[in-house]
Amino acid sequence: MPNKFIFSPETIIKAYSVGVFPMAQSRDDPELRFYEPAIRGIIPINPPHIPRRLIRFARQSRWLVRFDSAFADVVRHCAEMRADNTWINAEIETLYFALHKMGFGHSVEIWDHDRLIGGLYGLSLGSAFFGESMFSEESNASKMALAFLMAALHKAKFTLLDAQFSSEHLRQFGLIDMPQPAFKQALASALSQPAVMPVHLSQQEILAHLLQLRSVTS
Repeated sequence: MPNKFIFSPETIIKAYSVGVFPMAQSRDDPELRFYEPAIRGIIPINPPHIPRRLIRFARQSRWLVRFDSAFADVVRHCAEMRADNTWINAEIETLYFALHKMGFGHSVEIWDHDRLIGGLYGLSLGSAFFGESMFSEESNASKMALAFLMAALHKAKFTLLDAQFSSEHLRQFGLIDMPQPAFKQALASALSQPAVMPVHLSQQEILAHLLQLRSVTS
């Protein structure tokens, strides 16, 4: 059962560190609740499983990939794309904007010239990244954002990429179902290993790493 808490950025950080996360029941729901799924959706990143066709697409694409240049816009796009079934209410936006300013919230953005066409956002703690949501206005845009995130996390020696819930869409990236006890162990290990969110890496550096990963992807 979800539990009610007083929410603050510090509370959110503490919640993630013990394996729970906040959600609203709808865009208009004024309340947030913490959730802890019995089965967690985890995307392995050591090594990452990135479809070869997506690596080819990324290599040929003229889209630009950026980190943390439009965090608020990514969050709002995610809320709008899921307007009929979103957990991102106004309080979620406010809290994650604050977490971004504190250095914990991060976004990966896909740009077509000056137009934001896809991306994702989440939270980093230790060597763990907790993916929250992603959006796409062009085919493959959100997939490309996830591929670059996975490659960047691998290069930066992150150990855990939490997708929260299982999704058939994410299974092409190797998503696995992890029972709660195993997730708690993986989380504790990731939190004990410091890592720096690789927002400093250029698109060319990450793409080069993606190409190196071809031998371990399919």
